[in-house]
Amino acid sequence: MTIKMQAAVVEQFGKPLVIQEWDIPVPGPGQILVKTEACGVCHTDLHAAHGDWPLKPKLPFIPGHEAIGRVVGIGSGVTIVKEGDRVGVPWLYSACGHCEFCLSAWETVCAEAQFGGYTRNGGFAEYLLADPDYVAHIPAGLTAKDAAPLICAGITTYKGIKVTEARPGQWIAISGIGGLGHLAVQYAKQMGLHVCAVDIDDGKLAHAKNLGADLVINAKTGDPAGVLKKETGGGAHGVLITAPSLPAFKQGVAMTRKRGTCVLVGLPPGEFPVPLFDVVANCITIRGSFVGTRGDMAEALAFAADGKVKADIELQPLSKINKIFGRLEHGDVPSRVVLEFGTN
Repeated sequence: MTIKMQAAVVEQFGKPLVIQEWDIPVPGPGQILVKTEACGVCHTDLHAAHGDWPLKPKLPFIPGHEAIGRVVGIGSGVTIVKEGDRVGVPWLYSACGHCEFCLSAWETVCAEAQFGGYTRNGGFAEYLLADPDYVAHIPAGLTAKDAAPLICAGITTYKGIKVTEARPGQWIAISGIGGLGHLAVQYAKQMGLHVCAVDIDDGKLAHAKNLGADLVINAKTGDPAGVLKKETGGGAHGVLITAPSLPAFKQGVAMTRKRGTCVLVGLPPGEFPVPLFDVVANCITIRGSFVGTRGDMAEALAFAADGKVKADIELQPLSKINKIFGRLEHGDVPSRVVLEFGTN
């Protein structure tokens, strides 16, 4: 008799996910089978389920790219992990390994990259397949539920801060203090930066202050660019925009210091409103940042393993996924929801 697993499946774009029984996959050569312990829920999962982006997943599919679990099956030729190892199956599911980008440790932009919960079935299921060369190795002492948001939200913000090239003692502005932004504040402080947190929610700004932000600005009632330039003597050396909001993107460039770098990680619909004169006249760099590499992953997890960064999480069962998606659509998730499949 075939053993089954529970999975939340996208059968039609824009429709509720369906909880179904699927066959537990069998690892082939070069693959591993992971028994899911926890899986974070990301706004990207919502975009995937709605078919919002030009390259759409092939239906039906299982979302989820923040899956943490134990290796319970190994295909032939696998040597880098063993049964019982705790691993994470992230957004970057795999890459070719030999193109110019892979060879220069930029595998995230490999033309042959595959993505967890998008072009490969993901972690909204009790079991999933993974490529052992691209899984995250979860440090001892870090639980599955605490690690889950870090293999997407954590690495995304950590890498975004790195590519601002802001140095210790300089200022970084973080726009959007939600699931990504609250982690960005913690990473930035641990990296020696002065942090300005920007949001339209006073509660989130108060939380940012508790996490160490040096300056907080409500973008709805204040003038972030004006305040920041006055307080810092010219604006932020680096700006990280996590908010999926076009006004936040325009505001981000305005907050950037001359010769500073504005990094985009949020993905709102529409065209980026670039004030060309300001960008050119002030020699501002605008840079996209797409998750992070395996090296970035190890670094991002090390901060958490040392107790320096911790995601705010809300635990929910897989059966609640459609309610969670509804809350995400309405901005009613203050941090990160983690689906819990078993004890950690």
